This record gives sequence, C-alpha cells and structure tokens, in this order.
Amino acid sequence: MGALLMTALAAPVSHRLRAAIGLGISQVLIIVAAVITLIPFVWMLSTALKPASEVFSTPPTLVGSSIEWGNFAAAWNYLPFGQFMLNGVIVSGVGTLIVVASSAMAAYAFSRLKWRGRDGVFLIYLGTLMIPQEVLIVPMFIIMRQLGWVNSYQGLIIPWAFTAFGTFLLRQFFLSLPDELEEAARIDGASRWTSFTRIILPLATPALGTLAVFTFIGYWNSFLWPLLMVSDVNMATVPLGLNMFLGQTGNQWNLLMAASTISVIPSAIIVIALQRYLVSGIALSGMGGR
Repeated sequence: MGALLMTALAAPVSHRLRAAIGLGISQVLIIVAAVITLIPFVWMLSTALKPASEVFSTPPTLVGSSIEWGNFAAAWNYLPFGQFMLNGVIVSGVGTLIVVASSAMAAYAFSRLKWRGRDGVFLIYLGTLMIPQEVLIVPMFIIMRQLGWVNSYQGLIIPWAFTAFGTFLLRQFFLSLPDELEEAARIDGASRWTSFTRIILPLATPALGTLAVFTFIGYWNSFLWPLLMVSDVNMATVPLGLNMFLGQTGNQWNLLMAASTISVIPSAIIVIALQRYLVSGIALSGMGGR
C-alpha cells in the first residue's frame, strides 16, 4: 500500500519536473536565437558610431576610440537620403494599402462567395506563387516602359500590388469565420458589401495587420525592381540609396552603417505598432480553413 502511495505522489512531481526542464530548454534556445539575430544589428550600430579609420581595425572592436554621433548627420547629408526615405514611405505605404484592399476583396470572393469553378481558379491563382520574381522582371519592365511609368511611383508600386500570397493568407482567415454571422446579417437586410465591410473586415483585423507588415517590409526592402525602374536619383528608394554609399569614389562604410540604421526605423515602427496583430494573425490564419 505504501509503495503504491509513493508511486502516485512521485508521478505528478516527475511530470512537473519534465515540464519545467522542457520549458527551461525552450527559453534558453529562444534567448540564443534572439542573440544570434541581434548580432548583425549590434555590429551595424557599432560601425555606425566608429571613426572611419577604425571600421576595419585589427583586432575588431565593438566600440571605437570615440562615439561619432555625427556619422548619422553626415550620412543624411552625404546623399539626398531624406528624399530616399520619403520615396520609400510613399511606395511602401501606398503599395501596402492597395495590396491589403485588393487581397481582402479577392479573398472574400474565393472564400465566402459560391460560384462555379471557384476552387479551380483559386488553385491557378495560387500557382503564380511558384513563378520566381526574376522571371517576371523583363516582361514587367517592357510593360512599364510602354506605359511610360519608368521613374515613377506607379511603376514602383502597381506591378507587385496584386499578389496571391495576400489573397491566400486572408482567405484562410475568412474560412475560419462562421457562416452564421453573414446569414444573420442578410436576414437583417445587409448586402454582401455591408457584410464584407462591417462584419468580415473588423473580425479580420489580425490577418490584415499581418499582411500589412509583410507587404510594407517587402516594398521597403525591394532592391532589384527599383534598380531597373529608377534612373533618376530623386526617385530612388532606400535600398538604392544605401548602394550609393559604395562607389568609385570610395566605400563610406561608417556612413553606410549609419544610413542603414536610419533605414531600419520605419520598418521597426510598423512591426512594433502591429505586433499584437502580427502574432495573432499568423496563428489564426495558419489554423483556418474547412
């Protein structure tokens, strides 16, 4: 009897111990991953604050002999970096609005409306995700040149403003919403558009926030397409502006790192502002579907 009692008492303790060990290991792994992820950003900021003569000092040092805060002002004035930032905000902001709006309407049509061939068309639409961007660059550029959209905001925004990824992400979320919500609204006399704007979209805020974050960062970091579309320095985006710190007149590494630090700020603000939508949107849209 005593042996049975001891076994019964030891079982919960053993289970809690294993759970505590597993939690501790997972936390250590998360911390290690976070440190590894932060190392490039720490080194970028360190280089941005060093004198130019100490960027490649041997042995490498994390902190220079002096803290050169003036590198940020020098980087801002070395090129029209303010214009680059403005161009990036316009392209990324407008592009994000178009992608979110178009993807939401397409996802609603593919998930909540019943029409012949819907699933087949969606599979074809989804198949466009397997086409590499490099394959589309040449025909896209020819079309933009024929439209006269080279060196223009619309040329930087429109070609990538209608994506299957956003439609897929939002469709998965829309499928997880009960049909009874719209049925009740239709009984009350609501139209499809009213149901979409007043019921579906408010409930889909986490998924919309997730798509907005991914889209903004994608536009902001895009390099290849702006490189082809822009020949006027006043239309250059941030990645093109960063590339201009490396040239025939010499590589301004400390200024490049200072400009890179500045360029991270808008994306960081978007991610921090929409963080709670980002986490819940990824979790919910990944689990949706019927």
